[in-house]
Amino acid sequence: MGLTMDALDKKRLILIIAGPTASGKSALATDIAEQAGGVIINADSMQLYNDLPILTAQPAAADRRSVPHRLYGVLDGAERSSVAHWLELVGAEVVAARQQGLLPILTGGTGFYLAAAEKGISPIPEVSETVHQQAEADLARHGGAVIRSWLAQQDPLTADRLPAGDSQRLVRALGVLRQTGQPLSYWQAQPAGGMLDGDFVRLVQMPPRAEIYQAIDRRFEAMLAAGALAEVERLLARRLDASLPVMKALGVSQLAGYLAGKQTREEAVMLAQRDTRHYAKRQMTWIRNNFQTNIMHDQKYNNKKFAKIFSKIVKTA
Repeated sequence: MGLTMDALDKKRLILIIAGPTASGKSALATDIAEQAGGVIINADSMQLYNDLPILTAQPAAADRRSVPHRLYGVLDGAERSSVAHWLELVGAEVVAARQQGLLPILTGGTGFYLAAAEKGISPIPEVSETVHQQAEADLARHGGAVIRSWLAQQDPLTADRLPAGDSQRLVRALGVLRQTGQPLSYWQAQPAGGMLDGDFVRLVQMPPRAEIYQAIDRRFEAMLAAGALAEVERLLARRLDASLPVMKALGVSQLAGYLAGKQTREEAVMLAQRDTRHYAKRQMTWIRNNFQTNIMHDQKYNNKKFAKIFSKIVKTA
């Protein structure tokens, strides 16, 4: 096609390809990386972990061989990553890409990651595993309403915006308070940092919702055929803390229910597909409301459309 990196400013440009799950981001990113000389850098929180490459739809081996891929399967499921940790990892990968003369292509659908790449995050200290587990135990023992009332005494700003059912954020707020002696709202009010240095072009791959939903349903069946159930079996055999991020990956709880005899295979598949569709809908809503899109591609992607999309990238950059 004659399309090369020479058309772009490789010293400053960072391309973001966002979109809901199963929208075709990976195929588009691979074609851009092949033609423009790029490296695909993961911006999906679940694809960081190495326990579930099939269930989290990590790029296929053939795609990884064709172009460089970074930050896929780099963490063990026993680890508890964060936006701050990802920013450290991705910052190093962007620097490495530029040193190699490659275009950094951030690809994923985790909204917090995409926002942090450009705007940074508040400098909230990490909470130790011991403190986190104690907060989890207190939630299990006393319930969300009690934890929220505790927070209200020392961190009313956070307590006011967190419902009693938001267990994950209640535990985080309690953990930060205990770890640092300062409320979460104090840390969130500090100047943001950690953002990536560069000029961003934001491309959204978002076909019609019905097409995405159909792709989700087909993909889950394909995941099962490729060994997703065995992945979940191996993960469950590790007996990891249920609050760890990897344990909350889409499909894990549903397939675990099937393995435990609590539901049929058909029921597990139906629930996993339904929950993934709901997740995709939330992703689409977040992108529409929070993502400053430069280029919107609202059709199913195929390589016949590549030249037109790439020309828009060049013009926008």
